[in-house]
Amino acid sequence: MSIGTPDRPWRLVADIGATNARFALCRSAQTIERVRVYPTSAYPGPEQAIRRYLQDCGQPTIDHAAIGMATPASGDRIKMTNFPWEFSIEATRNALGFKSLHIINDFTALALSLPFLPGNELVQIGGDQGIAGMPLSLIGPGTGLGVSGLIPAARGGWTPIASEGGHASFSPDNERELRLWRKGRERFGHVSVERLLSGAGLQFIYQSLCELAEEPAHDYSPADISTKAIARECPQCRAALDAFCAILGTAAANVTLTFGAQGGAYIGGGIIPKLGDYFKHSPFRARYERHGRLSAYLAPIPVFVITSQHPAFIGAAVFLEGLHNAPLAN
Repeated sequence: MSIGTPDRPWRLVADIGATNARFALCRSAQTIERVRVYPTSAYPGPEQAIRRYLQDCGQPTIDHAAIGMATPASGDRIKMTNFPWEFSIEATRNALGFKSLHIINDFTALALSLPFLPGNELVQIGGDQGIAGMPLSLIGPGTGLGVSGLIPAARGGWTPIASEGGHASFSPDNERELRLWRKGRERFGHVSVERLLSGAGLQFIYQSLCELAEEPAHDYSPADISTKAIARECPQCRAALDAFCAILGTAAANVTLTFGAQGGAYIGGGIIPKLGDYFKHSPFRARYERHGRLSAYLAPIPVFVITSQHPAFIGAAVFLEGLHNAPLAN
């Protein structure tokens, strides 16, 4: 692959979260190449991480870049929510010599990818077929909880919603979840949905359930809890993962209803795609559909788990294509 020339430079796309900084080169949403992944903690800021990536790729010529980042993205000053990076977009652009550098929320980037994801990278969890031309919703637990959606644009294509819905208030559905909410209020004050639907949230649910059952809690990582739950090696791990998926069902339904997403609901993030067949049979879908007077509205809406390896790259590339007046085909 060419490393680019001044008259035909590559564009840089990235997906940066609290754990990993992922980079790629592209000329369109269909040409994602040279993927590299680095630990975010290895660099003091995005400039240094980008320099490392460009060095590893042979110093390609870059004019334009778009980075999906796990943080609100408005104004020049960016401060990540779950990681201590704080920087100026313009100063970083100048230091790197780019013509443009755009920071968008990571779930805005992921949302932009939805119409372009191949069917074999989506696992349907219940429902029927989405209604063409209707909004799409997106939610995804990982290090934090991302929320977004796509609204059909009047002139064709899609308009993404930059949302911080992961910080909306958690709403308990039953007595056990009410007890979790009380534990959360004691510990955090405000109990956002992210406090339960994230890696740390799964640990919180497990530890709280152990405490409520008056059983000792082990120092399990989120991956440990999921693995032991699926293997049925630990009853409290299983109870925690079941509760996690049920709570996600309520949260996903809330986002679907908020956006009127009869086109389909999508689940991204780093946790759910790793659960495999367990998730299909988890309490998720039953809870998603059980929504009082709107149960019949939700029942036919398909939910898709995104299994694509780097879908946010596609969304960042689509974002850049839109800025440069390239067609955004559905």
